[in-house]
Amino acid sequence: MHKLPVMPAGAIRISNARQNNLKGIDVQFPHHALTVITGPSGSGKSSLAFDTLYAEGQRRYIESLSTYAKQFLERMPKPLVDRIDGIFPAVAIEQKNPTTSSRSTVGTATEIHDYLRLLWARVGHQRCHKCGHPVESESPSTGANRLIDTYNGRQIVIGFPLRRSDRFDHDLQVENLLTMGFVRILVEEKYHRLADLPDGLRLDAVSEVIVVTDRVQATEGSRSRLSDSLAVAFSEGDGTAIVLLEDERIELSDRPRCISCGTTSDAATPSLFSFNNPRGACPTCNGFGAILEYDESLIVPNRDRSLADGALDPWTKPRYTGRRSTLRETARKRKIPYTKPWRALGKKHQAFLLGERAGAYTGILPFLRDLEAKRYKQYIRVFLRQYQKATICGDCRGGRLKPEALAFTITDKTIADVSAFTAAGLARWLETVPFTTREQEIAKTILQELQSRARFLCDVGLGYLTFDRQTRTLSGGEAQRISLANALGANLVDTLYVLDEPSVGLHPRDNDRLLDLLRRLRDAGNTVVVVEHDIAAMRAADHLIELGPASGTNGGDVVAAGPLPSIEAAQTLTAGYLTGTQSIAVPSSRRPPGPTWIHLEGASLHNVRDLDVSFPLGTLTTVTGVSGSGKSTLVHDILYRNIARHLHGHHGAKEHLGELIGEVKSMTGWDLLDDIVLIDQSPVGRTPRSNPITYVRAFDEIRGLFAKQPLAQARGYRPTDFSFNAVDGGRCASCEGAGHIHKGLSIHDVLQLTVDDAIKRFRHQEKLGRSLWHLQQVGLGYLRLGQPATTLSGGEAQRLKIARQLANVARKTKRRLYILDEPTTGLHMHDVKTLLKVLDRLVDAGHTVIVIE
Repeated sequence: MHKLPVMPAGAIRISNARQNNLKGIDVQFPHHALTVITGPSGSGKSSLAFDTLYAEGQRRYIESLSTYAKQFLERMPKPLVDRIDGIFPAVAIEQKNPTTSSRSTVGTATEIHDYLRLLWARVGHQRCHKCGHPVESESPSTGANRLIDTYNGRQIVIGFPLRRSDRFDHDLQVENLLTMGFVRILVEEKYHRLADLPDGLRLDAVSEVIVVTDRVQATEGSRSRLSDSLAVAFSEGDGTAIVLLEDERIELSDRPRCISCGTTSDAATPSLFSFNNPRGACPTCNGFGAILEYDESLIVPNRDRSLADGALDPWTKPRYTGRRSTLRETARKRKIPYTKPWRALGKKHQAFLLGERAGAYTGILPFLRDLEAKRYKQYIRVFLRQYQKATICGDCRGGRLKPEALAFTITDKTIADVSAFTAAGLARWLETVPFTTREQEIAKTILQELQSRARFLCDVGLGYLTFDRQTRTLSGGEAQRISLANALGANLVDTLYVLDEPSVGLHPRDNDRLLDLLRRLRDAGNTVVVVEHDIAAMRAADHLIELGPASGTNGGDVVAAGPLPSIEAAQTLTAGYLTGTQSIAVPSSRRPPGPTWIHLEGASLHNVRDLDVSFPLGTLTTVTGVSGSGKSTLVHDILYRNIARHLHGHHGAKEHLGELIGEVKSMTGWDLLDDIVLIDQSPVGRTPRSNPITYVRAFDEIRGLFAKQPLAQARGYRPTDFSFNAVDGGRCASCEGAGHIHKGLSIHDVLQLTVDDAIKRFRHQEKLGRSLWHLQQVGLGYLRLGQPATTLSGGEAQRLKIARQLANVARKTKRRLYILDEPTTGLHMHDVKTLLKVLDRLVDAGHTVIVIE
C-alpha cells in the first residue's frame, strides 16, 4: 500500500480505495490544481478517477438534494473506499459519445442553436415564403396609427368576420353575440341590430357576417378608442379586423401577411425555428433534413447479374418465390432478356421492371411502396431500409425547417445558412452583421452568449465543426471537448472536473490551447483531474499520479505521485518516456508502396471537395492532419462506405437518416479486396453478459471442455448447460445471466481468470489457447475472461476488435482492408509499441491497414 505524506491544507484525500483492481491505495489530489493520472492500460486509472473519485463527488451532491430531485438523476454505486475527505461536487467529462439520435446536432448540443432561434425570433426580417415580398403584421396600436394617417377625420366602421361552427345554430350565435355586448352586424352590405333581425335572416345561412365592434371618427383624439376596438376585432376575428368606409373595405391582420400576394405566415417565435418542434420542422422530412428514397444501386447491387441470377435483390429472398415466377413469365411475354446482365437490358426494359404495373406484374418500386403499409412490422421496416438511401430533402434543402421559418433572414442569411457555419465562421459573421442600434439593444445578451460559446468551441479545438452536423457522427474526443466547452460556459467554481484523455483526436498543434483551457478551469477555482498519456499534458500538470506497475491484477498500486521532477526521478515505466530513456523506435526499413493501389477521383463530402487520392494496398498507411482537416470524412465516410457498398451492397454501409455517404466520380482497386473492416471505439457489447471471451468466440471451447468432463457426461450436460446466455440451461434464473449473483460454479471461476492466467491453465487446449493468445498479443492479457463489456474503455474495446480480426486472419486468407480510427486512444506509450507489432502482423499476413491518427 502506497503511504501518503502528511496532507497539505486543501486536498482531496482518498483512503484504502479498493474499486475494481485498486489494491487499497491511499492517494491525494491538491485542491485548485491540475492533476494528471497516468499509467499502463488497465492499471486502474479509470477506476480511481471515475469509479472512485467522481462517483463519490456525484453521490454526495445528489444526497444533498431533495427526494423529489433525486428521482430524475442517475446515481452511481458507492465506491469501495474507507474514506474520502475534501471532495467537491463532481462533473465527469468522459470520452464517449452517448448520442444516437439523428435529431441532435452540434448546435443543439452546445445550445448555440437555441440562441440562434432567439436571435431570429427577435431581430429576423421576414419575407413571404411564396413570393419573397416583405411581410407586415398589425398590432392594435400600429393599426390605429395607420387608420389615423390614412383616413384622418373620416367616419369608419371596425368589425370582424363571424367565425362559423356546425355546433352553433342561428339562435345560439345571436344569443352569444348579444351576451358579449355586440349590437350590430353587417350582412350583404346592410346593417342590422342583433336585437331586431328581420324575419328570414339566419346567420347560419348567409355567406358572410361582419360583427361591428365600433363606429368612430379616425382622429388623433380617438387613438386609444381605435386601438381598443381593433384589439377586440383581432381577438374575436381570429386575428382579422375589417375596416369599412362608404366606398372602401380593408382588412387588417395581427398575423404576418404578405403585402403583395396576401399570404399569411407564422409569427416569429423561437419554436418556429426549431426542427425538433412540429411548429418549425419541415413537413416533408419532419426536421431531419433528409428523406429516404429507394435507390436503384441498392435494388440492383450488381449490374452484371441477370434477372435469372437475381439482379433484383429484393426478390431473391426465399419468401418471394411467387414474385420470381411472375417476373420470369412477364419477361417471356414482353421479350425481356432473362439471362442477359442488367446493364445490357436497355433503359426501356429497366424502367419497366423497376417502376411499371402490368397485369399480374408489379414493378419493384411499386412493390416496395406497397409494403410500406405494413411498416408497423419490424421485419418489414428492416427489409425496406436495405434499399433506401438518405438524400437531401428537396423542400428545405437540408435546412430541416419549414418554408415560413426559412423566410426570415438576417443580412440575407437564413438560420439554416448560419447553422452551416463553423464555430470560427459564426464568430467572424457576428462581428460583421450591421445590426441597427435598436436591434443591438434587443439582442445584446443573445449576441454575447453566441460569441462566448463560439469562442469556447474554438478554444477547445473544435472551431472547424459546423453547427448542423449530427452529434452522433462526432468522435468520442470531439463529444468530450463539446462537454468541456459547455463546462467553461457554465462558469462554475469549487467544482471537481474529471476528464478522460481530452487530448485524443487533437493534432499536437492544438494541444497547447487545450492545456490552456484546463488551466483556465483550474484558475477559476476548480480542481481538475485528467486521465492522460500525453507527454505534454504530464509536463503541464501541477501534480502527477502514476498507477501500475502493470495492468489488471498486476496494477492498481500507486508507483509514484508528486510534481513532475519527483516522477522523473522515480525510474518508473512512465518516467522512462518522460526522460527519453525509452521511446517508440522508428522502423529501420519500410515496405515500398504499390504496385496495387486504391484510387479515388473527385471524392467530396463536407470539407473534402473534389479530392483525388490513392492508398497503397499491402501496407500500413496513416492519414493525419490537424483537427477538422477531413481525415474521418475521407477515410470513414468516403473510402470505407463506398468500398463497403461495392463489396457488400446494402449490408455494408447503412447510414442514418440525414447522414450522407461521400460521393466519388470514380474508384478503382476496390475489386482487389475481399473484405473491408472498420475497427472503431464503439462498444463491443451493451449488456453485462457480453465479455471478452464471448466476443472472440472462445467461450464455445470452454463450455465444450466442461461438457466433456466425466461428471458432466454422467449427468447428461451439454455445452449449452454452461452458458449464461441460454434461457433454458446454464443461465442463472435469479440474475438472468447478468452475473450479479454468483453460484460458485467452476465455470464461474474460469470466467474470473485473466487472459494471462487462462493461457497457463489451458496450455494443452490448442484452439482455445490460440484465441486467448490473440487477446494477449494486443495487450489485453490483464482482462478477466468474464469482465462485462460495458466496463471496457474505448481503447480496450478497439483492441478487442483487433484481437477478433487476428483470429480471423489465422482462420482465413481473404485480402482485407482494415481501417482503424485513433487506435492509440487509452494506450500508454508502452502499449503503443505492442499495438504497432500487431498492425505489422496484419500487413505481413497480406492485408492492408489504414490508420487515422
